Amino acid sequence: MRGRPSVRNKYILFGDLVLILISILGSYALRFELGPQFFQYLPSAIWIAVTSLIIKPLVYYLFGLYRRMWMYASVQELKVIIVSVTTASVVVSSIVISLLSIGVFEGLPRSVLVIDWILSLVFVGGIRFSLRIIGDSMSVGSAPSKNSDQRRLVIVGAGDAGALVVREIQKNPQMNLLPVGFLDDNPAKQKQQIFGIPVVGTITDLPKVLEKLHVDEVIIAIPSAPGRVVRLVADICRLKNKPFRTMPGIYELLGGSVNVNRLREVDITDLLRRQPTNMNEEIVGSSLSGKIVLVTGAGGSIGKELCRQISRWGPSELIMIGHGENSIFESLMDMKESFPGLSIIPIIADMRDKIRLKQILTKHQPQIVFHAAAHKHVPMMELNIEEAVTNNIFGTRNLIEVCLETDVDKFVMISTDKAIRPKNVMGASKRIAEMIVLKAAQKSKKPYCVVRFGNVLGSRGSVVPLFKRQILKGGPITITHPDMKRYFMTIPEAVYLVLHSAGMAKGGETFVLNMGDQVKIVDLAEDLIRLSGLEPGRDIEIVFTGSRPGEKLEEDLWDEGLTFQRTNHPDIYHLSNQDDLPSEEVEAVVNELIHLASKGNISEIVNIFDERIPGSQVRKTPPADLNTIN
Repeated sequence: MRGRPSVRNKYILFGDLVLILISILGSYALRFELGPQFFQYLPSAIWIAVTSLIIKPLVYYLFGLYRRMWMYASVQELKVIIVSVTTASVVVSSIVISLLSIGVFEGLPRSVLVIDWILSLVFVGGIRFSLRIIGDSMSVGSAPSKNSDQRRLVIVGAGDAGALVVREIQKNPQMNLLPVGFLDDNPAKQKQQIFGIPVVGTITDLPKVLEKLHVDEVIIAIPSAPGRVVRLVADICRLKNKPFRTMPGIYELLGGSVNVNRLREVDITDLLRRQPTNMNEEIVGSSLSGKIVLVTGAGGSIGKELCRQISRWGPSELIMIGHGENSIFESLMDMKESFPGLSIIPIIADMRDKIRLKQILTKHQPQIVFHAAAHKHVPMMELNIEEAVTNNIFGTRNLIEVCLETDVDKFVMISTDKAIRPKNVMGASKRIAEMIVLKAAQKSKKPYCVVRFGNVLGSRGSVVPLFKRQILKGGPITITHPDMKRYFMTIPEAVYLVLHSAGMAKGGETFVLNMGDQVKIVDLAEDLIRLSGLEPGRDIEIVFTGSRPGEKLEEDLWDEGLTFQRTNHPDIYHLSNQDDLPSEEVEAVVNELIHLASKGNISEIVNIFDERIPGSQVRKTPPADLNTIN
């Protein structure tokens, strides 16, 4: 809701009134060069002045020119000024010409109206942007003098983010930071200045710049920087024993802002960043804007990020379903803080309770459902096979049946690369869940789809939190096998691509996200050790414990022999000939698995996985050692 005009803007209103008169008189003076005709046409000037003094402030008010903080004026404010002044001039001109046509006064040089429009743009913009200039001058002028107590900064990245960092530092002298130079690989920016700070070289010049400019700290201000750039800067800073921080990556900034308060320590996700690709906003926006959206598993890592990114697109209502009340409450508080105007409905429910699901969907009538609720921890599911069946398979069937019964327009299931030729119960249960969704899509002809990707960094139960705990304890870091490799993606990037996949869904697709290259777990561990300021082998040992039950050395994103098609997004593929069970057999297999789970018949569950899932390598294994679970 708009607030009342401030005292400062009342002074601006007074200034506008004075400048309106000056503009009109100036227009006549410029037109007639203060000759005899200047005084001859003054009666028409009076009518223009009276009309302008009434109309122009009113139009400026309607366009919000008296409700803005002009100390922070930008190009957007300039656009508003141009539109409002032009609108006011058109209205005034129409009224004055109408008065002239009915004989209220005589003589009106049309060129005066054009000159008045030009002068009004100069005066209205000038009085407002002068406040911006004064504000900037005061901020920079109030900065402390360059002294030995200030920390000298080099900023990597001379783009918008880097400029904003410098501006914020200059406006906040209490931070006691002194930017001394930018580094940027763009040749056009070399030897240029931004807010008085020079571009002193490229990123590869960082070692000599650190010495030459006596730098105390480095800030990486390139949200779109790929991991190799962040790694290069981090390695140089570690070698020179200089602290370094970074802006969040571009996917983390979705829905947020770039400012100095968001600077943080470099973490493992920064080292694995990929070059971001452009989102087709029309595809995603039309899929989510104004819609009622439901997210299951909304208290988990993926579900929470889904809620956050979905909210950027302005759904009419967001329904957050989860089984754990504490995690849903935490997600709700985060969402309320970030999106205070959004209608959010938190619901505690179990996917295995179909009656409860039917009540929820019947009441709220969601148009899109994102199904992220699942048990995903591989070793824990080896110990709790029945739970994997009832939650991942039975729960998905319940939800998809209720979605069909309540006519949900679109359904998106979050799946995993472990569903391909599964070697573990978790992956097998997710593959059966995929079949349930694809069968429903085939039957209903609705845009129900599956999105499959690999491991995400930072999720609960991933290796990164475990490694960090082990480093804090002084080691050792435990890894099952020296050749273990995994695909990794940051949570924000994965969710970004899920939403794009949802926008493209026509029905029955299995979308596969481009995960890049597989990463050796031992390399990941060594990076984490170095980010902690320690050295692998010297400060923290790495111990290999042996592969766990159901664990692959490498992951697959699709079966051998299958083909995939490119979509209109370079990081999203569509499997075109997936080898699944015939649609009519899926229901029988699901019913049998649920029955066996209710009886606790683990061996038969595993046998069905092996027999009915193409390429399945699941087998009954000894119970996992709880001490080896990551």
